[in-house]
Formats: sequence, structure tokens, C-alpha cells
Amino acid sequence: MFYYRPTDGDLPRPGSVVTSPKTCFIATALGNPPANIAAIREQLSDILAPAGFQCIDAGSRRTGRDLLEKIWKMIMSVPVGIAIITEDVRPETIANIFYEIGLLQQLGKETLVIKTPQANVPSDFVRTEYIEFNSQNKTAFKKDIKLYINYLNEQASFYFTMGIELAASNPALAVDYYRRAYLLTGDKVIQKKASDIIKHCSADLREAILDNSPFTKGV
Repeated sequence: MFYYRPTDGDLPRPGSVVTSPKTCFIATALGNPPANIAAIREQLSDILAPAGFQCIDAGSRRTGRDLLEKIWKMIMSVPVGIAIITEDVRPETIANIFYEIGLLQQLGKETLVIKTPQANVPSDFVRTEYIEFNSQNKTAFKKDIKLYINYLNEQASFYFTMGIELAASNPALAVDYYRRAYLLTGDKVIQKKASDIIKHCSADLREAILDNSPFTKGV
């Protein structure tokens, strides 16, 4: 698969994206967000942490370079993206949030929308299943997030199985499945399986996999 930078439509430099296993990219209002955004993020982090997941957002890193390219690289590096919106988030911020969710989905990342009862999602996402946050019923929110964590674990198992099944017939696709499984689990065994495929495939195929991949070699 080819990955093109949204800033100029060109291929990124091979190895320019460092993977961030078990990390969720949070797409939401930053800077001076509505108070309930902070409450949702705090509870979300408290539920994800025991499962080994950490959260990052566009403000987590400073590069001094193009903001969109920074966000794109962060999105490329993670397995999961989570949008958090409330009725108090400005329309222009909502547009940015769902642009980032679109990028995540186009790149094959797992995505989740968390919203308050009064918040409206864009029309393109009305069929998207979401988790509702109600400050009066935190137990339900916790249960739903734990169900989503279970889903992520199931997806990791599926990607790992597909990597095994495709290793001989389609090494390039197997590496991609292993990468997705590795990002969801952080399992070094899976990382090594991807590295072994790259190491033992033909020189031409190995060169194609590495030259067309922005990811750190071996994953």
C-alpha cells in the first residue's frame, strides 16, 4: 500500500514514521476546550490505562514544522483514533475533528466517536456507531469503553491470523496485517514475524516493501 502525505500528495521518506503501539489519537477541541471535554478525556484515560493504552493529541508533540504533516504522522503511527465532541464544540472545530477521523479510517485505523447526548455528528457519520457520555451515568460509559477494548483485542487476533495465513502467498499484505496487530498489542513477537518476512522475501519485494513504507523498518 502507498501512503501519500496530505500536504503535497508525495510519498513520505521511508522510515519517517515511528510506530506508537497501544496508543489512541484523540481528535477533539484543544487549547481551551469545554469543561465536559476534559471530564470525558479523564474518564476515558482512566479506563484505557489498565488495558495498556495511552492517549495523545495534536498538542502532545512540538515539531516546529507543518501542523498537518505532524498530525498525519501521529495518525499514521497509532492503531486507534477517538473523536470526542459535545454540543459546545464550535462547528469549525467539529470539521477538523472529523477530517482527522476520515484520515484515520482511510489509513485503516480503528476509530470511535464519543459524544454527549445533545451533540450532533456530521451527516456522513450518522451511520457510525458511537458511545454516548452522560455525566449522570458513568457506569454505562465505562462498560461501553470496555466493550470497545474487547473489540480491539478481537481485531488484533484477526490481523495476526491474517498475517500468518498470507505470509507465504502475499508477504507484503502479511506485513501490513502484522503491523496492524503489533500496533494494537505492542507484542514484539508479532513485530519479529513482520521483520522475518521482510528479511526472507526476494530482494525486489523487500525493496518494494521498505521503499514504499513510511514506517520504521520491520514493523
